[in-house]
Amino acid sequence: MADTVVHACGPEDRAEQARLFNACFKKQVDAAVLAWRYDENPHGHALSFVQRSSEGEAVSGYACSPRRAVPAGDDARAAVIGETGDVMTLAAWRGRGLFSALDGAALAEARRKKWPVVFGLPNRRSAHIFLELGWERAGTLRPWTFLLRNDAAARSVRAREGRWRAWLAPFAAHSGRQARERLRARAANAFDVRPLSAFPPEVEALSRAVEPGFALMVRRDAQALTWRFLRNPSGLHRAIGIFAGVRLAAYVVVQVPRPGESTGYLVDVLAADAAALAAAMEAGLAALEQAGASTVQATAIDGSWWSGTLLRAGFVPPKPDNHLNVIVHVLRPDHPLAAAARDARRWYLTDGDRDDETMG
Repeated sequence: MADTVVHACGPEDRAEQARLFNACFKKQVDAAVLAWRYDENPHGHALSFVQRSSEGEAVSGYACSPRRAVPAGDDARAAVIGETGDVMTLAAWRGRGLFSALDGAALAEARRKKWPVVFGLPNRRSAHIFLELGWERAGTLRPWTFLLRNDAAARSVRAREGRWRAWLAPFAAHSGRQARERLRARAANAFDVRPLSAFPPEVEALSRAVEPGFALMVRRDAQALTWRFLRNPSGLHRAIGIFAGVRLAAYVVVQVPRPGESTGYLVDVLAADAAALAAAMEAGLAALEQAGASTVQATAIDGSWWSGTLLRAGFVPPKPDNHLNVIVHVLRPDHPLAAAARDARRWYLTDGDRDDETMG
């Protein structure tokens, strides 16, 4: 628009971006959080923009964060892809078509950097805007819930999905206990479970062993995992290693409940085999139970490996209309990651791959 200008942001703009963010969202951040999110990611610096009015006020913003992704384990074709986030416009400026200029600027810069594809997880209110600008729908994403306890807090969480789901909370909690027994049986006491104060270097070999099973997977290495979880400004994440002797067989990352809250999150997991996966899932649930959680939530793409894993572990899905869209914009159609991105069911994606520092 003639009365606004798009500005590419750098570290010196984080305070301005934080003020805009806080004016647009209930969740509040400061410049340090955005510096962590945009500037400290080992996979590269985020592309971020604000649109300023003729008076110099930041009225709209957009970011696209880098993720190093691997197509079906082919490390030679690994590349940085982008994830959109922090799409925001001041209430008084909405409905004026500002977003298209920001989206165009971000995609142009991503194309210049030779990123093959970008993806996003927009809410239901904004998804249609992306689609009108040429993005494609690649799948749907839904939050799953595990009931650790049949208490008032758990029933309240289930009531958000409808009254009858709250009535079924005792059954869901009982089913969860049975599922945990199956996880423990599958793990067969074959592993040592230890908290991680740092991710060991061998986690990258574990990631490389898992990557061939997925058309698109973000590389898990010690540097990226340490940044994402152990240097996370929230301080809410706990990393747990699953060891077979001295060998790292799996890890799980959880987000403990905030003070005064009762929901924790199963954020990320990676395992060498089914037994180690079972041990990791149970270790994550046990850690959240010990932290006082009544419920555990995790988000999964419908039809994906992760949604099946959550189902088998005793998580229950929400009502069908409680979902987000997974969208992609292909920038290099000849790249294998571009083809892989078009069917999100084939991705390895957990909440740990999302752009927010915390869930909830």
